[in-house]
Amino acid sequence: MKIKGLIDEDFVNYKKPSMFISTYTCSFKCCEECGQAVCQNLPLVSQPTIDVDNSELAQRYVSNSISQAVVIGGLEPLDDVKDILEFIRIFRRYSDDDIVIYTGYYEDEIKPCIDKIRDMTSNVIIKFGRFVLDQQPHYDEVLGVKLASDNQKGVKIC
Repeated sequence: MKIKGLIDEDFVNYKKPSMFISTYTCSFKCCEECGQAVCQNLPLVSQPTIDVDNSELAQRYVSNSISQAVVIGGLEPLDDVKDILEFIRIFRRYSDDDIVIYTGYYEDEIKPCIDKIRDMTSNVIIKFGRFVLDQQPHYDEVLGVKLASDNQKGVKIC
């Protein structure tokens, strides 16, 4: 899997301690729609892209007694859905813990992708929705965290 960053123990992006994987690509649809650079993850773009073996990532996760979920975010994970599907397939050999995917897409934009994930696994939550400037942050019950725009939401898809 190609990534920009990895945090073994993240306490910010999900209600459970999580391994946070920052993905390597993004179409910057949030910035395009706002007409300005609003992405909180823009600094990741300048980080080197690292190719990490999915089995090594999964083994690293299970060897950590603190993390209880994997969160995939950073830039736009679903811009390279093949990488994400392959990671999920391998990760499930090691753990049935929650997988959380942060995407700027809306559900209706990526239904075929959601269906593929739903068909292959369980315990997956997706945070849907782009950041929209001047909206109010709100607490999301599913994720257990505050999201930046009121159009964003966490959904347990399977």
